[in-house]
Amino acid sequence: MNIPQPDPAAGGPAVDGRASRWQSHREERRRELIKSARKAVHALGSEASMEDIAAAAGTSKSVFYRYFGDKAGLQQAVGEVVLNQMQRRIQEAAQSAQTPREGLFAMVSAYLQMAETSPNVYTFVTRYAPGEAESHNGSISTAGALGHFFAAISEMIALPMRNQLRAVPGKEAVIGYWPNAAIGLVRNAGEQWLASPDSPGKPGQEAMARQITDWLCFGIAPEIQDPPAP
Repeated sequence: MNIPQPDPAAGGPAVDGRASRWQSHREERRRELIKSARKAVHALGSEASMEDIAAAAGTSKSVFYRYFGDKAGLQQAVGEVVLNQMQRRIQEAAQSAQTPREGLFAMVSAYLQMAETSPNVYTFVTRYAPGEAESHNGSISTAGALGHFFAAISEMIALPMRNQLRAVPGKEAVIGYWPNAAIGLVRNAGEQWLASPDSPGKPGQEAMARQITDWLCFGIAPEIQDPPAP
């Protein structure tokens, strides 16, 4: 019987080299499949089936099922990669801003840019296909990655507001409720903008980011002011 010998450097039993190599191979293969799935969805659309994705990746759908369980599991895996990249990009944009308003604009702009890069992939990781929203254990898989992403962005939005208002008494409700409400506005307005067909009336990405930022900072009060008296 081959018994692993203690590793003097680690102070514990040696890791089975074959098991370590196999695990490394599985992780690398999983990353390759996620990358291939992302490319396939970008090209084929957010409604691409597991069979379509596997064919575009040059393998069989049984391979994807073996690594991800079902389509919801694949959505979860792709979602974690895409949304983590979006989160890092938004955080970098916010850190370069000089004022809270500039920080909001930078985050909204980065969010729209990343989503606009591939609307198909964005929709794939933030939506559920009918009958495929639940994983094998009955939970909605993609909600984990998506929920974590928007929770983190809410906190990033709250930070400059908290710093700005911490000396002002009675503003706890702003810090407690406004960031989540803001994320709802950013996401819903951004997704409607992404889904809108190109037209002369559709604002560009920067203009839309500035419009959303103005809504966050000022609401729609400037648009509903009474006209000046003649």
